[in-house]
Amino acid sequence: MRNSRKMKTIKLLAILFISTLTFTACNDEEDHDDHDDHDHEEELITTATYTLTDGTNTITLTFQDLDGEGGNPGTTTVSGPLMANTTYTGSMSLLNETESPAEDITTEVQAESAEHEFFYTTTVSGLTITKTDQDSNGDPFGLATSLTTTGAGTGTITIVLKHEPTKPNNGTAAGAGGETDIEVTFNVTVQ
Repeated sequence: MRNSRKMKTIKLLAILFISTLTFTACNDEEDHDDHDDHDHEEELITTATYTLTDGTNTITLTFQDLDGEGGNPGTTTVSGPLMANTTYTGSMSLLNETESPAEDITTEVQAESAEHEFFYTTTVSGLTITKTDQDSNGDPFGLATSLTTTGAGTGTITIVLKHEPTKPNNGTAAGAGGETDIEVTFNVTVQ
């Protein structure tokens, strides 16, 4: 009788031990899955700066939304007018300023260039923006640009960063699909 009771206790402990291992393994897998999903979450972009230089003058177009999407509206600033009949070298910079020090999102977007693309549109007559860099697959990327003006005018420049767009595409944000990481419009003057 004593051996029978001892065997039942051992069997019960073995079942309890196996159940605990199975439960723990499932939890570890769920934790691992959550961790993987967290690694692939979109980064928060609080500040986008488009810097234009003609070799002598520098113009910055800055968007800032320090509380992120859904809070207070972001602000845009343009440091000055663009000059007519001028070619500017352009570069984008993206930051998450909720971190201290600010996290440079530009580096991550550049490292994942095949999964991202910048798009530029303008309503200013005679202003053209051309992407001058390529992603890791040789498709247009848009972190670096060339902006050329002809005559004077006013209007807007809109910059869109797409995540996982179709590549190659027709060169428009609407035609590329994917998800919009950031979209901002600046009022600009060419004189």
